[in-house]
Amino acid sequence: MTPLYEGKSKRLWATENPNTLRMEFKNDATAFNGEKKVSFENKGRFNNAISTLIYGMLEKQGVPTHFVREIDETNVEVKKVDILMVEVIVRNIAAGSFTKRTGIKEGHVFTQPIVEFSYKSDELGDPLINDDYIREMGLATPQDLAHLRSSALKVNDLLSEFFAKCGLKLVDFKLEYGRLGSDPSVIVLADEISPDGCRLWDLKTGEKMDKDRFRRDLGNVMEAYEEVLGRVKENLS
Repeated sequence: MTPLYEGKSKRLWATENPNTLRMEFKNDATAFNGEKKVSFENKGRFNNAISTLIYGMLEKQGVPTHFVREIDETNVEVKKVDILMVEVIVRNIAAGSFTKRTGIKEGHVFTQPIVEFSYKSDELGDPLINDDYIREMGLATPQDLAHLRSSALKVNDLLSEFFAKCGLKLVDFKLEYGRLGSDPSVIVLADEISPDGCRLWDLKTGEKMDKDRFRRDLGNVMEAYEEVLGRVKENLS
């Protein structure tokens, strides 16, 4: 079978149901827009398990997502969506590209969360865009953006509280949304929530427990992912 879509970390496959797809988590890790690439054993399994548990928690808290069910260790069934080409980034603490753009020291805690939008385009490097860009590019309506912003901030509140229980600080994270194939008027949270797309620091030690371990060659990448999975499981049992 040929996947319907293959990205840097996941594949999408058709199912017998036209309104659902099978999403497969790959073992590939990429950084710097694909310039750095390595395959880690168990990465797909860890990210699938973490994302499945978190999406289940968010659904219970009233956040609609594309998640349907876990199929096996690396595959889940998801609702078919038309992904919006607007990625939403929520930042609680200065890190990553924010520090490079502003010169603000890593670790600075913001007075309130910062919400950013980026254009989902590997070719262009996912550049930052604002409401005016989005309007003129026809990527989303003002009403859509208001929904994305409010949903992302709600997710931030829920995840920040949950990860704190896990002994982790939610520094920042990226979200993707899509319109349901069965009802395009409905926008739901899609893609995944895992250490690939979240910066997570240990509350006690400040140790990085996310993909920055790969980006910065810190080592023990999968050990950190496995530790995150263990803490998530423990606090959702």
